[in-house]
Order: sequence, then structure tokens, then C-alpha cells
Amino acid sequence: MIYFDNSATTKIFPEASEAMVQTMTQYFANPSSLHRLGNQAHDLLSAARQQVATILGCQLDEVFFTSGGSESNNWAIKGTALEKESRGKHLIASSVEHPSVKNTLEHLKQHGFEVTYLPVDETGRVNPEDVKAAIRPDTILVSVMAVNNEIGTIQPIQAIARVLDDYPTIHFHVDGVQSVGKLPVALIDERVDLMSFSAHKFNGPRGVGILYKKQNRRIQPLIDGGGQEMGQRSTTENLAGIVATAKALRLTMDHKDTEMATHRIIQAKVRDFLANYPETVRIFSPAEISSPHVLCFAVKGVRGEVMVHALEEEEIYVSTTSACSSRQTDVESSTLSAMNIDGRWAQNAVRLSFGYQNTEKEADQFLTVLKQLMDKFSKIQ
Repeated sequence: MIYFDNSATTKIFPEASEAMVQTMTQYFANPSSLHRLGNQAHDLLSAARQQVATILGCQLDEVFFTSGGSESNNWAIKGTALEKESRGKHLIASSVEHPSVKNTLEHLKQHGFEVTYLPVDETGRVNPEDVKAAIRPDTILVSVMAVNNEIGTIQPIQAIARVLDDYPTIHFHVDGVQSVGKLPVALIDERVDLMSFSAHKFNGPRGVGILYKKQNRRIQPLIDGGGQEMGQRSTTENLAGIVATAKALRLTMDHKDTEMATHRIIQAKVRDFLANYPETVRIFSPAEISSPHVLCFAVKGVRGEVMVHALEEEEIYVSTTSACSSRQTDVESSTLSAMNIDGRWAQNAVRLSFGYQNTEKEADQFLTVLKQLMDKFSKIQ
């Protein structure tokens, strides 16, 4: 089996899985309980939070645990809107954001907020000057993802941050779900006020996310209750998942240089192969400004879902574009649409995304199968 769908979800590290089971069986008490077992659970929660803070390069009280990247994105955006609506109701985002950002913004539009969606160029990248041009006196939030989940484009977060240096009252949110272990540092820039992460994208468990929130930035809670997470997100903490997340984050950052070097080799092999078919293949992931763990391309005349299932028959697993909407066959890729890719090509897009377990040998095996399939499809078109 070859698994090239790591942007959809990753296989949990064995060490993280072991930590999760150990926590569930040995530290089962509620961290809010005052007895000895509760104190032990609370201490473990604090240790996990400290480990995450150290890796992210932030303060302990800037790390909040959530149920995943979607909740973190929702909280960052809605929490900002609720906190700052008396100062303004204008929000800015790129036109290639994940549905958990875009649909959140669309929800806020129903409640009187205005949203400006920034265009992208042919590589799927935002122009920082467009960010500056879109800012109004009532702008309260700018949200731009770090690494695109569909084609891997790395957005110019630091350049956007320099624009926002002149607007200190605007919250800057970054969806960093696809960036962990893929960029040199996790938080990218000190001007970032809010950043979202998801454990299952870096070989941690599903159902756990992280929201980094800078100390001096205020957002409203979305969940009221017992006052967990420093009074910002009420609900009994998923301690086992949080411990496993901290473990997975550490392992990811420890091995990121070796892993990314392998990804570059794998991607280069695939790109070199696809270059032999200039008339029948289009590559959507830009060569110079995309993460090496994602490669999106299309074969002329072969719909994405057809290619996905053909590869699956050979025990090779890939996605169309975003796994979040791949079962909705009538939904076009938001990224490719924003890049003005012809729909006849966009509907054929498939996404390869590599993880820590992938090897050069797997890439060679994949290319052997892909060549056979392309030869087969060319005969029946």
C-alpha cells in the first residue's frame, strides 16, 4: 500500500498512540478535580501545554486546545468578530481559504459583517499590496492561510505581516493547519495574533486542535460552561488526545528537516515524469513557492475521481483536491477556481500529499502505475 493522502489526514505516530493509551488508562481523572488524581491529570495537561508553547515559541497562556483545525478557525474568526464588532464589521480573507474559514465568514455576512475576498495570481498566491488596498477604517480581521491545502502554495505571511505592522488594531489570523513541519518555524511571524493547528495533520490524533492566541489579543469564547482553558473554552479537556498531540508535535519538529528533504526528492521525481507529457498534463502546484509535501496535477480527459479510484485498485491512495469536499462531486475546487483554471482541467485535478512514512521507492512504484494508467486512458479517449 502507498498512502499519498497525508494532507487529508496522517497516520498517528506509534509513540503518540502509546502516550494516548497510557494517559487514558493511568491519568483518567478530570483535570479540574481537586483530589490527588485530578492534580496529576492537571499537571500532565500543564506539561503538554508547556511543551506545545516551547515548540511554537510562545507563552504558556497563549496555547489553547480545541477539537481541531475547524474549531480553531471558527473561534479565531467568530471570536474576533464578537469581540470587536463595536469597532468595525469588515473582514478580509484570501479567496483560497479552507471551508472552515470561508464558510465561517459567509455565516458572519448573514449577521451584518462585510467580507472582502482577495484575489490570487496564477500560482494561487495573495499579493500583500492587495491586502493593504483592502483595509478600511472598520477592518477588524485579516485571515490568510499559511500553506494551501489543495495545491501547496505558501502564502507571503511575513510580507502581509509587514503591511499589518501599520495597523496594530487589526487581528491577523493564519490557518496553519498544513504548515506544521513544512515551514522553518511554526508561528512564522511575531505579528501573527491567532494561528490554528490540527493534530491529525502532523501524525497526532483526530479530534484535537490548537489555537495560538497572542496575550494582548482578545476574542470572545464560543463555548460557555465550567471555565476550562483559562476561561476561554469550556468543556472537560481531552487529556489523552492533548498529550498525544504534544508528543506528535515534538516528533514532527524533530524530524522535519529529514522528512522535507525526502518530500522534495519525491516531488521532483513526479514532476520530472509529468514533464514528459506537456500536452496531456497540467501541474497546478507552483514549483518555487509551494510546500514539497503537496503536488496537484491533472491528466487531460481523466476526471479526478476516476484517477483516484484507478490508483486505489493498485493500492495507491490519493485525493482529488480537498478531501473535505471530495465526496461532493458538484463542488469545484475553490483554489483552482480562484486561479481561473479552466473547469475542464480543474475537474481532473488530483492531489498527492506526502508524509513521514513515504519513500523514494514508493514514488518509483507510483510512477510505474501512473504511466500504465495514462497509457490505458490515452487509448480509450
